[in-house]
Amino acid sequence: MEYNFTDIEKKWQKKWVENKTYKVVEDKNKQKFYVLNMFPYPSGAGLHVGHPLGYIASDIYARYKRLKGFNVLNPMGYDAYGLPAEQYAIQTGQHPAITTDKNIERYRKQLDKIGFCFDWDREVRTCDPQYYHWTQWAFQRMFESYYDYTEGKAKPISDLVRHFEEEGTLNLNVAQSEEKTFSARNWTSMSEKEQQETLMNYRIAYLGETMVNWCPGLGTVLANDEVVDGVSERGGYPVIQKKMKQWCLRVSLTPGVC
Repeated sequence: MEYNFTDIEKKWQKKWVENKTYKVVEDKNKQKFYVLNMFPYPSGAGLHVGHPLGYIASDIYARYKRLKGFNVLNPMGYDAYGLPAEQYAIQTGQHPAITTDKNIERYRKQLDKIGFCFDWDREVRTCDPQYYHWTQWAFQRMFESYYDYTEGKAKPISDLVRHFEEEGTLNLNVAQSEEKTFSARNWTSMSEKEQQETLMNYRIAYLGETMVNWCPGLGTVLANDEVVDGVSERGGYPVIQKKMKQWCLRVSLTPGVC
């Protein structure tokens, strides 16, 4: 008997969509398991072999854990904001919103054809205002906070201002870029600008000077993995090391705050 994989796969993929087979709901009777995939950049004509290479492995593991009785969340999304989308739009002469939507539609069809068990109700698009609304909200919360070592938690920056007004830096045990010492009188004698510059030394999200990979041709800063042999991975433009003001986060990958 001939195995007509084209018809069979279409049939079952259609049923998976109609029945929402991979939709995840809360189930307190099952142990939770989250499969985290790297979101693709929808900045080209379609998926490349590197995408399914990783997704197949995580998909196999997601199915295995589901068969073992876990409540598996296996979402997919698109890293659709920033340089890749911008460069693709420049190359094609189209608005990023148009090219991004078209590319996402194409990526989705390709991912569905492979038959992955993603919960598409949890799809994330980083260019969606409903998504980056919360990243901006999180940044604002970090900007308006400092980390108190004594209490082991982040606290409102207004509490720190009150401490400066009453005691200066006396009895202060907080995360900071550099050790500063001043009295309450020193603080109150500062101008508004000087006070704000001082607070940058303590904010969890702060403006600092760091060495970056600056690409004049692209007009942006690049991550290390976007630079190959001294040029940008996209476009092959020269990249130089330059000290620039950057927004930084006073956090680390290990417990605590640096």
